[in-house]
Amino acid sequence: MEMEERMKRWRLILGNDSQARFQQMGGGQLDQKEALMDQALAAIYDNTREGNFGQAGAGKGPSMPVISKWLGDIRSLFDKELVTVIQGDAMERCGLKQLMFEPELLEQLEPDISLASMILTLKDQIPGRSKEQVRSFIRRIVEEINKLLAEDIRRSVTAAINKRRHSPIPSAAALDYKETIRRNLKNYDPQLKCLVPEHFYFFDRSTASAANRYTVILDVDQSGSMGESVIYSSVISCILASMASVKTHIVAFDTQVADLTEKCSDPVDLLFGFQLGGGTDIEKSVAYCQQLMETPKKTLFFLISDLMEGGNRAGLIRRLGEIRDSGASVICLLAIADRGKPYYDAQVAGRIASMGIPCFACNPQKIPHLLERALKGQDLTAFQKEFEKKEG
Repeated sequence: MEMEERMKRWRLILGNDSQARFQQMGGGQLDQKEALMDQALAAIYDNTREGNFGQAGAGKGPSMPVISKWLGDIRSLFDKELVTVIQGDAMERCGLKQLMFEPELLEQLEPDISLASMILTLKDQIPGRSKEQVRSFIRRIVEEINKLLAEDIRRSVTAAINKRRHSPIPSAAALDYKETIRRNLKNYDPQLKCLVPEHFYFFDRSTASAANRYTVILDVDQSGSMGESVIYSSVISCILASMASVKTHIVAFDTQVADLTEKCSDPVDLLFGFQLGGGTDIEKSVAYCQQLMETPKKTLFFLISDLMEGGNRAGLIRRLGEIRDSGASVICLLAIADRGKPYYDAQVAGRIASMGIPCFACNPQKIPHLLERALKGQDLTAFQKEFEKKEG
């Protein structure tokens, strides 16, 4: 039985042309579900079939309803991870970059951040009849990232900023349980089997005032290779912007600089404010961000870029050094992504890292921890070493 299943798997991998050979070996016969799998896979990976919409040239591909059915088939036949892989291959091999903008196709696409970044890259080509469906698709991605990050980011920022000092004003919501327990351990009552606190400790909420707020600036490279990082950065910016304890700026750049901070109320609007693709002038964007740093010692500056500088490299290095010397915390994220190695200028990254500015890729789920450590002024060497180990 195991050999028969293995032969079926290889038959699906090798395609219909291998059917005769497997029959000669006494295997490879597909049941109804497996035959549907075979048809779905052949539609994208078999370029030899007449009428296949994956073939080169104009040809006579299937109609839109057939493609819609095929997209529905792969979602029911394969698990979610495979569906997203197949969809990505379909866009490259079958010309679905244009076809996916049809409303009936978008409704069937499985939410995936790589697909979302591709859609945002081509957003200016979206026909009017598909714009609402495109926004709906992007919003599903945003909601998934929010579920992944929002609660942890808020908790981390609160831990780093709002709960740094104690207040004599009692408030149940501001009770510092950890400190109260630690300082009253000596008052443990064995008979009652509980602590009997002599004094309660409360966090000082005044640190959320304008004078004490931290500023977080995300300077985001919107070149085509940074698509996934742009999406994560946008959602993170909107989460931070919703918090009173931090002042958030998000800046996008290619050869020009765009301040998108006003769009932070809606992450979908913010994402559509980006213009993915184009050249890169990082130094110009860093110069703009320097103007936003009212209190450097209370500023956290993220440069999110592949560092493929098309402008003034020496100027970029100099400005980053100036920001660091001013007392601001500077972090260079080569990517915010959970798969694959980032593509970046290793020489520029090396020069920046040699200045004591950490340069690394960051898994989205580690962003909350990174924010907390950075806002507390802690060493980020561990993050950089983890990146270097991954690259090695």
